[in-house]
Amino acid sequence: MTRFNVLTLFPQMVKEAMSVSIIGRSQKKSIIDIKCYDIRDYSTDKHKKVDDTPYGGGKGMVMMAEPIARCYEDICKNSATTPLFIYMSPAGKQFTQKIAKELSKYSNIALLCGHYEGIDERVLDKFVDERISIGDYVLTGGEIPAMVLIDAVCRMIPGVLSDSECFEKESYYNNLLEHPHYTKPALWRGISVPDVLLSGNHSEIEKWRNENSISQTLKYRKDLINN
Repeated sequence: MTRFNVLTLFPQMVKEAMSVSIIGRSQKKSIIDIKCYDIRDYSTDKHKKVDDTPYGGGKGMVMMAEPIARCYEDICKNSATTPLFIYMSPAGKQFTQKIAKELSKYSNIALLCGHYEGIDERVLDKFVDERISIGDYVLTGGEIPAMVLIDAVCRMIPGVLSDSECFEKESYYNNLLEHPHYTKPALWRGISVPDVLLSGNHSEIEKWRNENSISQTLKYRKDLINN
């Protein structure tokens, strides 16, 4: 079983979103385990304070090092193996399908969700193994990026999807976008499904799909071909 430990100020947000659809079913089947830890529970302050003003001045607040450290140490203490510790950060390396595939090989992952102006750099330097970004933009917190990572990684884990082809032929798996998809009816508002898909000739259908996968990539994401 693959375990995801989410260090967050909003555990309910993650729990609810991850309790439905494929990810929810995979948890019920004990293929994956998603545990959320409220960083506030590890504050030494009676008011559960987890942030303070930044040294050097400036606007906003910074998440304190100690509550995060105590939370992570508690996770390690209750884990058979030390988790790979990832901080979801705009400063991290860009999340890709290749990284998702690599992360699917780990049985224990911890994800730190930041808030406010950021996190005391000292706790990041001391504990964090990787910094990962889901894009060149800023969100209100790290929960959504953490859930994006979990969702993408889980699809690579055996048993989560019914068949490995479900992800091996998806966009980005081989640096190509998927071919176009069609379903019934065969004629919709004067637009018909390509004849080859109705032919029953599986070798020709596979050839068409491969060709159109390349053409879609060249049309919409030429940069993937160059990579």
